[in-house]
Amino acid sequence: MSLEAVKAYLAPFGMADRVREFPVSSATVALAAEALNCAPGRIAKTLSFLARDVPILIVAAGDARIDNAKYKARFGAKAKMMTPDEAVSLVGHEVGGVCPFAVKDGVTVYLDVSLKRFETVFPACGSSNSAIELTPAELEVVSQSAAWVDVCKN
Repeated sequence: MSLEAVKAYLAPFGMADRVREFPVSSATVALAAEALNCAPGRIAKTLSFLARDVPILIVAAGDARIDNAKYKARFGAKAKMMTPDEAVSLVGHEVGGVCPFAVKDGVTVYLDVSLKRFETVFPACGSSNSAIELTPAELEVVSQSAAWVDVCKN
């Protein structure tokens, strides 16, 4: 899926016109923070995992790191990140543009509480040079997340 698929996904929420595209890469937290001129923590990175062979996405603050013990306690399995090929085939987005919007059926989205310390955050929008600014509450609605989780290190 692509930037256009994400824009189409965001349209019913009245948010398609809020997507920002950059002339430079925003594929990593550091690059996105530079492109947006913001703190790295405000980048809402979307991490792709296989939890007992089920695809899940965890959206976390850009400066947060997964805590393996918390992850295992929450999902009942060791944290196993998807390969780039698995991200494309199971989620529908390439690494660098993975986001919680316009994902394939069967993918469950979770939001990490690390995002709640910011007034707004910037998740990617399906490409390696895009983002959208959302409040955590807007992100919760638009991502159709299953739950807020606490799986990152404090």
